This record gives sequence, structure tokens and C-alpha cells, in this order.
Amino acid sequence: MSRMLDKSKEPTIDEIKEKIKGSWDILVELEDELRNRYDLKKELRFPFGNNYGWGYKYAHKANHLVYVFFEDERVIVMMQLGDNCVPKIEENFESFLPQTKKLWEERYPCGDHGGWINYPLTNNKEELNEVLTLISFKKKPVNSGK
Repeated sequence: MSRMLDKSKEPTIDEIKEKIKGSWDILVELEDELRNRYDLKKELRFPFGNNYGWGYKYAHKANHLVYVFFEDERVIVMMQLGDNCVPKIEENFESFLPQTKKLWEERYPCGDHGGWINYPLTNNKEELNEVLTLISFKKKPVNSGK
């Protein structure tokens, strides 16, 4: 899968839509859910060198939540789940989707027990709910009703 790797050219919304195609709807839904739960800040960025490419950084005030990178017909939700998230992950592990379990078991280590995962997200509501659950372990939703 290829990403948007031309750092010299910031992509337009139309270019992002064309890149991720059918996954645009799930990206919009993810963003809507994050906006409902947090005081959301969104920024188009080119972080981490030349291999990750363009993506959205989502934050609650100054607290980083996730990056979302654009690939062919999907988005990748990259999140750091620190040591403080591990008890909640372990408590809920058996209820996770097989994909989530595999991603957690193969995480890139960070801290004593936490890590980074790159969660491929297509138009799948179960995956979206899983990603939102993981984000809530990182930062409890602050807005009412969620």
C-alpha cells in the first residue's frame, strides 16, 4: 500500500478522498465521533520522516490522540498506548476483534509494557468502535453523552 509521500505538496481534500476512496466515509465517521467525545483539534501534518507521509493529527487540546495516515483505499490509525493503558487493554483483551489482538501482540514497544499500533481502518463499524475504545483507554472522553 502506498501513502502520500510527497512532502513538498500538501494534499487537498479531493486528493485525500481520491487516495482513500471508499474509506472516506469511515474517516469522516471517526472524526465525527472524536469531535463528539473530545475538544478536538485536527491538523494536516507530515511527521516522522519520509515513510509515513501526510496524515491528520488529532488531539484533545494539547493531548495527542492519534495520527491517521492515508493509503490506497484505506486509512491507518496510528496510536501510542502507554503503560497506563495496559491494565484496561488486558481487562478487555478477550472481547477484542482478532485483528486488534494481533496488532496489540505485535505492537512496537514503548515504555515497559505499552506500545504503538497501526490500525488499518476500512468501512467496518466494528473496527471503528475498537479504535474508539482504544483511544478512550488513552484519554477518557470529556464531552457528555459518550
